Amino acid sequence: MRTIQACQITEAVKNLCVEANRELPPDLERLVREQVGQETAETAGAVLCDLCRNLDAARDMKIPICQDTGMAVVFAEVGQEVYIEGNFEEAVNLGVSRGYVEGLLRCSVVSDPLRRVNSGDNTPAVLHTRLVPGDKISLIVAPKGFGSENMSSIRMLTPAATEEDLIAYAVDTVRTAGGNPCPPVVLGVGIGGDFELCAYLAKKALCRSVLVRHPDPFYARLEEKMLEAVNRTGVGPQGFGGDTTALAVNIETFATHIAGLPVAINVGCHVTRHKRTII
Repeated sequence: MRTIQACQITEAVKNLCVEANRELPPDLERLVREQVGQETAETAGAVLCDLCRNLDAARDMKIPICQDTGMAVVFAEVGQEVYIEGNFEEAVNLGVSRGYVEGLLRCSVVSDPLRRVNSGDNTPAVLHTRLVPGDKISLIVAPKGFGSENMSSIRMLTPAATEEDLIAYAVDTVRTAGGNPCPPVVLGVGIGGDFELCAYLAKKALCRSVLVRHPDPFYARLEEKMLEAVNRTGVGPQGFGGDTTALAVNIETFATHIAGLPVAINVGCHVTRHKRTII
């Protein structure tokens, strides 16, 4: 059994909140920069250049890459051989609080969904925790802005739905969103499970490298087909038209009931942020 202090978790989450908001994952930044030379539309190419300059400025000045520093989503995998000395959930939320307040990040969370009073420190976080083998804790902090989150959707399809139906759903989601989610987007697609699990899968999919395809060739090909179809919509960077509407489609799947086919699409903007560490 290995003991981990709650204060270690707090410090790790604090740092992840700041780092995730200041720099894109290298794989995603690479895709954004590569698209500059591949865009055929003049305005779209200019917009992509502006996005790259924004990334450079944020890195140089140590400021957030987007003014919407998001609601903190935390994925935690806790080893079964770990003893946490202190309250785990409190430690995570304290880390978010310190990260956002001390890191001068915009606090966008309201404590109650209808009374709309800002919590003042971007807490509470959305926390997903799993027990896994081992004596370590893996933490992913994924700040989620709501320009893109608001464009996400879920559909309870029937088992009769075809691969083409799923592709059409992705295209419809992106076309309806237009420029609202600050494209080029990353799509996280959850297929299977039940109502809430497919939404979780979609959000978790956004934390996978955009350069890594699904391990099952069938779903890897579906990711490619969805990406191609979405880019044919012509929505383009920031909604101004062009070839680059999406940078990647990541699919995660789970077993489901014989009577259903839940599908969720979580839309991520061109700054789909996440940062991981292991304690």
